[in-house]
Amino acid sequence: MSDIAVVGGGLAGISAALACADAGAKVTLFEKRSQLGGLTRSFNHDGLCMDNGQHVFLRCCTAYLDFLDRIGSAGDVELQDSLQVSVLRRHQDPATISRSSWPAPLHLSRSLLAYRPVPWQQRLRLGLAAVPLRRLDLDDPALDEQTFATWLSTHHQTRAAIGALWDLICLPTVNLPAEEASLAMAAKVFQTGLLSDKRAGDIGWSRLPLGRLHGERSATALRKAGVDVRRGCPVDAVRPFSPPPGAPESAGFAVQAGGTAHRADGVVVALPHHLVEAVLPDGALPAGVRPSQLGSSPIVNVHVHLDRRVTDLPFAAGLGEAAQWIFDRTTSSGATTGQYLAVSISGADRYGAVRPAQLADEVVE
Repeated sequence: MSDIAVVGGGLAGISAALACADAGAKVTLFEKRSQLGGLTRSFNHDGLCMDNGQHVFLRCCTAYLDFLDRIGSAGDVELQDSLQVSVLRRHQDPATISRSSWPAPLHLSRSLLAYRPVPWQQRLRLGLAAVPLRRLDLDDPALDEQTFATWLSTHHQTRAAIGALWDLICLPTVNLPAEEASLAMAAKVFQTGLLSDKRAGDIGWSRLPLGRLHGERSATALRKAGVDVRRGCPVDAVRPFSPPPGAPESAGFAVQAGGTAHRADGVVVALPHHLVEAVLPDGALPAGVRPSQLGSSPIVNVHVHLDRRVTDLPFAAGLGEAAQWIFDRTTSSGATTGQYLAVSISGADRYGAVRPAQLADEVVE
């Protein structure tokens, strides 16, 4: 396949286009927006460069780290030498989750035994869930038939422990609280990120606006790789190629975009689940598979520009507050006064009907 079309200019589409180009193919990438980067983009507001939402990665995200290296952005991210998360609580001293040099899963034991948001007696029971969670078979379909909270409760975890610890990790990664999250998804997160390798959970984040880290750097990398990037060009459909009358038969596909058809030997469709069905040709999905019927869970981001600095932490978690995760983006935004904090709220269904001003007041408080 020498002529490849890629539909979608998010991280998956960019990665696919670069991989195909690196393998020697002629590649055309179609993106409906004017910017590359998909859901990781930036915009300007009141003189600040803001990200549409905050994204972090873990040391175990090796494919993402390889992607950053490929587009020339590996030097523009921070990655902790050792996991450390400050957990903030109203009117109480901060708590900390950190790791030691002990092998996994013991690397977290010292920190969790001192983790004050979980009552002392319940801290001793955390291992009663952590050890069997590490041993679950991720290929077992039964894991997807129960919630994470149900499984935790059968392994001696109280509601207080779930809220103060397990949801602290489950909510921002699975984007649902433990009482709604699939055990299969939660087990994947904890096994890969925390329970199998002591270094896997070290946290990383961008020093740049995400639009520069991903979109602009990707545009440069794609251009150097010879990829034809067509922005502002939504794809309507991918269909089997039909040659004009009298022309010889030719296999492949026709990518219909902007009123024209682009022929390709192969096509990579990298679109969100609710859009992909309308684009794919008949027979591309197995019978009965309907991505459009998958559910979704919202993330809300609140941007707060304060007139003074209120924290020296690069990021922190919040317990029992609207401000679930707080990121200091003052430097990356270009702010010259005060402090700019980006607040991320996962599993944010209850905020769908809340007015922005009301939500902002709640977050600031």
